[in-house]
Amino acid sequence: MKWHVDWNDAVNPDRVELVFANRNKEYGAYVIRRKYEKRVVNALLIALSGIALAVAIPILVNYLSKVNFGKKDKMVEEVTLAEPPPIDKSTPPPPPVIPPPPVQQTIKFTPPKVVKDEEVQEPPPTQEEVKDVQISTETHEGEKIVDLPPENPVVSDDEGKIFTIVEEMPSFPGGEEKMLEYVAKNIKYPSVARENAITGRVYVNFYIDKDGKVQSAKVVRGIGGGCDEEALRVVKSMPTWKPGKQNGRAVNVNYNLPINFTLK
Repeated sequence: MKWHVDWNDAVNPDRVELVFANRNKEYGAYVIRRKYEKRVVNALLIALSGIALAVAIPILVNYLSKVNFGKKDKMVEEVTLAEPPPIDKSTPPPPPVIPPPPVQQTIKFTPPKVVKDEEVQEPPPTQEEVKDVQISTETHEGEKIVDLPPENPVVSDDEGKIFTIVEEMPSFPGGEEKMLEYVAKNIKYPSVARENAITGRVYVNFYIDKDGKVQSAKVVRGIGGGCDEEALRVVKSMPTWKPGKQNGRAVNVNYNLPINFTLK
């Protein structure tokens, strides 16, 4: 397939030969211009083929979905069940089977007789042996009754959970004022922080467990100079708190405590 190409067109064969006369025709521009028409035709054919496939595929799929490839229609067969035999009401039902009672443990008890020691064949049972058994003329082991655990033990949803806010928050013995007094009384300003004039506020995070004990204390924001370690030491040494409660039960409650370090 060829068509007329204007002389001013860069891919005109005559113009291409004239431009590259006495030049290296192995250069890429010469090859590109000479094969331009062929590549345009190939691109056009590929584009037309792609359009044809895009149109034909949905039609072909729709046709194949309606074709029955020799599949047999499903056969539906109705099955009629026979009626059950009539119930004979004249014969009474058998009585329920009642299991025998468990055999109770007994211990043989022989009336005491006065005989010589060497003639004693079987010593009488002690008081401990007859404490929880019945007295009989023979000894039986009996059946052991084992108490089974409940099938569905009750597990609280709050078990192990750490709350942030509860109905009744935990409290230091004597209240918040006593807690501040305790911290101020027990805190010891580190010598390194004092020499370097380090001041500020240390934030300690911990939680009060169900028994009122301080657990998992850690510094979340410190100022260094030994102040962080000192604040942590004072918090861990606190006495037992009154635990927090949720729905009337003691639970674990999270707590944040800021401790100030100020030089006087």
